[in-house]
Amino acid sequence: MRILATLLLTVLTFSACDAFRTLDSSTLKSAQGRPYELIVVASQPIWEGELGDSLRAVLAAPIDYLPQREPEFDLLRVSPDGFTKLVVDHRNILKVLVDPTIQEAAVGVEYNVTSDPQIVLTFQGPTQQSLIDYLAANGPKLVQVIEQAERNRAIENATRYGAPVVEKAIQERFGVTMHVPKGYMLAANEPDFIWARFEYPNASQGFMIYSYPSQGTASLSEEALAAARMRYARRIPGPSEGSYMTNSPVFSPIARTFRLDGRLWVELRGFWDVEHDFMGGPFVSYSTIDTTTGYVFTFDCYVYAPKLPPHKRNLMHGLEHLFYTISFPDASDQAAK
Repeated sequence: MRILATLLLTVLTFSACDAFRTLDSSTLKSAQGRPYELIVVASQPIWEGELGDSLRAVLAAPIDYLPQREPEFDLLRVSPDGFTKLVVDHRNILKVLVDPTIQEAAVGVEYNVTSDPQIVLTFQGPTQQSLIDYLAANGPKLVQVIEQAERNRAIENATRYGAPVVEKAIQERFGVTMHVPKGYMLAANEPDFIWARFEYPNASQGFMIYSYPSQGTASLSEEALAAARMRYARRIPGPSEGSYMTNSPVFSPIARTFRLDGRLWVELRGFWDVEHDFMGGPFVSYSTIDTTTGYVFTFDCYVYAPKLPPHKRNLMHGLEHLFYTISFPDASDQAAK
């Protein structure tokens, strides 16, 4: 039996946990489609009207701090009559339903309906205007639900198919557990610094983890974190002699503070360059103070893909998802050592 959960305004505030149960994946087909593709099932009048404009404004909004314009999701519209065959097995589906018998606008969520892993959202309301108003109030939360489904898939893959050499090095150096997907290679392993990378024919994903003594909350200021990144990024060499990674001098990074599992983190997002060479791309870092050790802990990831514009979104998201696999030991575990 499928599980249908209606997401009213208050319910859509859930964050990092699995909100609803899924079906037994052993009886389902493999989901179709690429990461961050979204099938939108809507009639042509809806898609070409104001509601369609509102959907695109929310679901295809440009992502900040990427070199080229890239949308939140790649939207593929199909008509209700065309929602057949392989389309119903897509990984991400949004059905748009306008029905005057429905009392109020809401979003329903189902997982693993015909395939695995799959999320199917039903966006329904009595009028198009009611759905437009709902999007105006809850658009970011709707994006968050789909993004979380993509993140959970990436975490499951990293957990199932890991890179044990890299994971062991992180555990030994920093005392934290982290799931790293198969294919990442350990490029540097120093007492306060680890660098790992995944090389493609036309692109590169990489991350560094570093740690240093905290100076209190001032260590988490935007300026202090940017300066720390400059120091450690120098350890990543560029292609020519004497070249190394640095923060872009043109675009200042931006910071935001958030809590995850009770721990305060600061996200720093910006662009990197290579001193004495011509390379660059986006980066994002996540920093916290480990109160057990009194050290700042930073997970910093970057992408280099000059021959793949504008396709850096998925590469960056793939790295960002790794952040959510980081786990610090419980205080009781530390005390027992």
